[in-house]
Amino acid sequence: MTKTGEMTRIRYDEGCLVAHALNVVGDRWALLVVRELMLTAKRFQAIRTGLPGITPGVLTQRLGQLVHAGVVQHDANLGAYGLTESGRGLLPVLQAMCRWGASHPGHDPRRFISPTALMISMTVMIDTAAARGRTVAAGFRCGHEAFLLRLNGDGILRPEAVSDMTADFVLRGDGNNLAIAVYGPMPLRDLAEGWVVEIDGDTCAAQQFVDLFRLSS
Repeated sequence: MTKTGEMTRIRYDEGCLVAHALNVVGDRWALLVVRELMLTAKRFQAIRTGLPGITPGVLTQRLGQLVHAGVVQHDANLGAYGLTESGRGLLPVLQAMCRWGASHPGHDPRRFISPTALMISMTVMIDTAAARGRTVAAGFRCGHEAFLLRLNGDGILRPEAVSDMTADFVLRGDGNNLAIAVYGPMPLRDLAEGWVVEIDGDTCAAQQFVDLFRLSS
């Protein structure tokens, strides 16, 4: 599954289920394309924005492979790509990889972080015990992308991509600066004063929310 015309070629000739999964999403960039579509359907250029290292040709090839495999679907009328039910089923895989990556040495948070990547990581790196009993609607804006992250009392963080939002507070910035706000040691007021992020709404509630996250498993 590495050549445009050979999308169903078996790369791992094994009956192992892991090998089967890798035959579908094991090519370079494939899982990251899935990541960028996990919270909402996107047009081609919007996917590229979240994957600045990918070339147009490679992205075209990966999208074709994933559509052929039944992981991604293409709406020709809207010109957008979205995940199928099978594709959405990869969320736990991405979350497990986030968890493993946080525990493995060598992670460099100074490298590019897409807004969607940050949202998915937050579902894993939240202190579930501390989050239980809390009801929060947290807004995040990153350029043209907006996300609403909800806590409903069970400690599970539920993110969604939105066009409009009603939130207790909204944090604004690019993916890396928002990651600093969520995972870094500096108080939000200091980050806002330094124009690292902008805060709309209840700053105290925003601080209590980001205090629930640590970049460690």
